[in-house]
Amino acid sequence: MKETLTITDNRTNETYEFDILNPTRGPSVVDISSFYAKTKMFTYDPGFTSTASCKSDITFIDGEKGELRYRGHEISELVESKSYLDVCYLLLTSKLPTEQESIDFDLEIRHRSFIHEGLRKIFDAFPSDAHPMATLSSATSALSSFHFDHLDIFDEHEYQEMARRIIAKMPTIAAFAYRHSIGAPFIMPDIERSFSENFLYMLRAYPGGKMHISPNGEALIKKIEIDALDAIFMLHADHEQNASTTTVRTVASTGAHPYVAISAGISALWGRSHGGANESVIAQLEMIGHVDNVDKFIEKAKDPNDPFKLMGFGHRVYKNFDPRAKTLKKLQDKLKDELNLDSHLMEIASRIEYIALNDEYFISRKLYPNIDFYSGVILTALQIPKTMFTPVFVIGRTVGWITQWMEFKKDPKAKIARPRQLYIGE
Repeated sequence: MKETLTITDNRTNETYEFDILNPTRGPSVVDISSFYAKTKMFTYDPGFTSTASCKSDITFIDGEKGELRYRGHEISELVESKSYLDVCYLLLTSKLPTEQESIDFDLEIRHRSFIHEGLRKIFDAFPSDAHPMATLSSATSALSSFHFDHLDIFDEHEYQEMARRIIAKMPTIAAFAYRHSIGAPFIMPDIERSFSENFLYMLRAYPGGKMHISPNGEALIKKIEIDALDAIFMLHADHEQNASTTTVRTVASTGAHPYVAISAGISALWGRSHGGANESVIAQLEMIGHVDNVDKFIEKAKDPNDPFKLMGFGHRVYKNFDPRAKTLKKLQDKLKDELNLDSHLMEIASRIEYIALNDEYFISRKLYPNIDFYSGVILTALQIPKTMFTPVFVIGRTVGWITQWMEFKKDPKAKIARPRQLYIGE
C-alpha cells in the first residue's frame, strides 16, 4: 500500500498529498518534487538539513548510532581486513574484489599513476609559495584537457577507465603540488610500490636516492606508516552527500567534464569547515601551546560570548561518536610508541579529549571528537606537512566523488541542480 503525507494549508484549508518513499536504511523521505506544482510554494531549508537531494546506494550514515557503511559494509570491518584499493573497487563496482581482481586492479592503478609531461610543466606556472590545494585543484581541472574524451561516456568500460585514471593520478598530482611548493624536484611514481607507499615515496624521495621498507623500521618509509596512511585513505573514501560531494554532483548536473567536477569538489573541500579542519586542529593545538593552558581554552569554548571554537569536535551528521574517529583513535594509540608521536601535542590533545568526553557541556551537546581531531595528530606523526593534510583527504575522497559522479550520470531522472529562493529584496 502506497504511503502518503497529507498537508493542509491553514490559509485556504486545501489539502495536498505527497508520496512517502521508504529506504533500505535510514529515515523515510517525503517526495516533494511536485510541491511547487501543487501548492505554488517552495520549501525553505537553509543548508539542506532536511532535504534528500538524490537516491544513492553508495554510502549510508546513521548519525544517531554513529554508523558508516560503504555498499553495506561497515567501515570498521573494511579497515581491519581490506586495503584502500579494495575499497575503491567496492565503491566503483558494488562488490569487493576477488584475490585476482584485487591484484589486477592494483597493477592497473600503478600503471595509470603517471601524468602527461604537458601537465607536469603546468606546475611551473604556479607561484612557488602557492598552497598545494590551490595547485591541486587547478591541475586537476587542467587534467580534463588531456583526457577530453571523458566528456562523453557511453558504456561501463569508459566509466571505469575514466574513474581509475583519476584515482591513480591524484596522488601524483598532490605530491607534485607539494614538491613545487617547497622547490623540490618532482619524483615520478614507482610502479613497484603500492598506492599508499608510492605517495609517501613521492613526498620524501630525492632523485637518485633509494628508499626501501625494512622489518626493523630503519627505512625512510616504514610499513606501519603505509598501513596507517592506507587506513586514513579508506576512512575518507566517501561520506554521503556532504558539501564537496554535493558540489561534484551539482557540477555534474551541468554536463561538465568529470575531472572539472572533481576540481570543484577539491575547492569545496579546502574550506576550514570541511576538509581543512584537520589542518586547523593541529594549528590550534600548537596555539594552545601547553597542557596547562587547556582548561582556559575549554572555558573559552564554553563561553557563548567568546567567538573561540574548539576544532575537531562535533559533526553536522554524527550525534554520537564518529565511527571513523573511533577507528583513528585505535590507530593513534597503536602508533603512539611505534612512530614516536609528538608527546607535546599528544599531551594537549589527550587532555582536551578527556575533558570533552566527561564534561556535561560537551556531552549534552553531543560534541564528540570527530575524524579531524585524530587525523591531524596521525598525519603529523607520518611527517606529512600541515599544508598536505587536506590533499591527503582529497586523495582518499577522489574515489567517492567519482563514484557519486557516475551514479548521477547513470540516473535517468537526474536533472540540472536549480534550487529556488525566498526573495526578501526590494
